[in-house]
Amino acid sequence: NETVFLIFTNMFLNVLFRAEKTEVLSEDLLQVEKRLELVKQVSHSTHKKLTACLQGQQGAEADKRSKKLPLTTLAQCLMEGSAILGDDTLLGKMLKLCGETEDKLAQELIHFELQVERDVIEPLFLLAEVSRTHEVTLFFIRDYHSLSTWWQQTSKSSGLSSGLQPAGAKADALREEMEEAANRVEICRDQLSADMYSFVAKEIDYANYFQTLIEVQAEYHRKSLTLLQAVLPQIKAQQEAWVEKPSFGKPLEEHLMISGREIAFPIEACVTMLLECGMQEEGLFRVAPSASKLKKLKAALDCCVVDVQEYSADPHAIAGALKSYLRELPEPLMTFELYDEWIQASNIQEQDKRLQALWNACEKLPKANHNNIRYLIKFLSKLSEYQDINKMTPSNIAIVLGPNLLWPQAEGNITEMMTTVSLQIVGIIEPIIQHADWFFPGEIEFNITGNYGSPVHVNHNANYSSMPSPDMDPADRRQPEQARRPLSVATDNMMLEFYKKDGYEPVSLSQRWGARGGRDGELTPSRNAGKVARSSSGYSDLWQ
Repeated sequence: NETVFLIFTNMFLNVLFRAEKTEVLSEDLLQVEKRLELVKQVSHSTHKKLTACLQGQQGAEADKRSKKLPLTTLAQCLMEGSAILGDDTLLGKMLKLCGETEDKLAQELIHFELQVERDVIEPLFLLAEVSRTHEVTLFFIRDYHSLSTWWQQTSKSSGLSSGLQPAGAKADALREEMEEAANRVEICRDQLSADMYSFVAKEIDYANYFQTLIEVQAEYHRKSLTLLQAVLPQIKAQQEAWVEKPSFGKPLEEHLMISGREIAFPIEACVTMLLECGMQEEGLFRVAPSASKLKKLKAALDCCVVDVQEYSADPHAIAGALKSYLRELPEPLMTFELYDEWIQASNIQEQDKRLQALWNACEKLPKANHNNIRYLIKFLSKLSEYQDINKMTPSNIAIVLGPNLLWPQAEGNITEMMTTVSLQIVGIIEPIIQHADWFFPGEIEFNITGNYGSPVHVNHNANYSSMPSPDMDPADRRQPEQARRPLSVATDNMMLEFYKKDGYEPVSLSQRWGARGGRDGELTPSRNAGKVARSSSGYSDLWQ
C-alpha cells in the first residue's frame, strides 16, 4: 500500500507542476510573464556585454581603477619619455603635452565607467527580481499542494482505521498547516501580480536605462573632444615655433617663413660652398656624385647642420644636393602658374621681344620665388664665367638645371619631357643666365649668414666619370640611381636621347643668339640660328 501511495503522489505532483503557472497567474499575467522572460534574457545579455566593455575593475574605487587603465599606463610612459628627452627638445615637449592629455582622458574614462555602472549596469541586473518573486510563489504553491495531498490521504486513512482519534488529530494538524500555506500562496500571488503589473507600468523607466547609456557616452565623448581640441593648438604652436624643420620636399614659402630667411637654406649653403670650392670643377652639376655622400649631405642640410670642411673636397655632392632640393620642391621655383607664360615667351621668334616676355614673366614671380631665382641665376652666371675651365657654358647649365627649375604641373611621358618640353625650358633658362645682370640688375651678397669658410679648391675630376660617350657600352653608362622627380630624368638623360638616332645632332642653344652692338641686353638672332654644326670629334661641340 505504501508503494502504491508513493507512485500516486509522484504522478499527482507532476501534473501539479505543469499546472502551477496556470494556477498562479491569470491569462493576462501569463502574457506579461512571457514578455518578462524575454526582457530578462535581453537584460542579462546586455549586462554581460556592458560589463566586458569596462576597462577598469568593476566595483573598485576610482583610484584603484585608474592604476589599471591602459590610458593611465600610456600617460605615465609619455611623461617618463618627456623627462628623458627634456623640455628643450620638440619631441620632449610633444610627449609632455600628450602625456598630460592622456592622463586627463583617463580620468574622464573613469568617471564615465562609474556612471555607466551605477545608472545602467546595476539596474539591468535588478530586472531579474520579478522572476525571483515568481520562484518564491511557486515554492509556496508546491508546499501547499504537498500538504493538501497528505491531508487528503490522512483523512482517508482515518476513516479506515480503528483508532479514529490519533488519525483525526493528525489530519487536523495537516489541515492547519495547509491553511497557513494557502495564505502564504495568496500573499505571494498578490505580490507577484503586483510586481508584474508594475513592470508593465514602468517599462518606460527600464527603456530609459539605454537612453542614459547613450547620454553618458555622448557626455564622455564631448568632454574628451574638448580636451583634445584644447591641446591641439598648443601642439601645433610648438611645432610651428620649432625652427629645425626639414627643407627638402617642403614648400618654399613655408621653409622661409619658419626659418625667417629670404633665401632657402639649402640654396644658400650649397651656393656659398660651391663659390669657395667648385667654380673651376669640370662638369659641375653634370657629373653624378656618390649616392651615399649625396644622401648624407641632404640629411645634413635638412638639419641645417653642414660641415663645410668635409664637403669642400666633394663639390659634385654639393651640386647634386642643390639639384635635388630644386627638383623636390612641391612647386618649381619658377611656379606652375607662370609655366604657360614662360613657354609662350620662349616661342617668340623676335629676340628682343622674347627677352622682354621672359623679363615680364620673371617680374610676376612671387617675392620669395623671385628672390631665390635671382640669387640662383646670379650664381649660375658667375659659374659660367669659368666655362673655359669647368666646361659649364650657359647652355650646358641650362640643360642640366633647367628641368629642375621649371616643369609642367601635369607631367607628360618621358620621351616628351626629354625632348620638346626640356628644350623649351633650356631655351628659357639659357638667355636668363647669359643676361643675368639685365634680368636682375645690381650686386648680390651670396654669403648672407656668413657661416661658411673658405676651403682650398682641389680639382676632383679624377674621382668622377664624365657624361657617357655615345660609343660607350650601355652597361657602362649607368650612373648611381637616386630618388628623383620624374621630370628630372630629362636633366641627366636628355643628352643620351640625342645619341639615339643618326641625324639628331646636338645643338648648342647659345648658337641661336648672337650679341650685337648697343646697350647691354639687346640681342639679335644669329644668322646661323637653326643650323646644326657637327665637329670632327662627333659631339664635343655641345660641351665646348
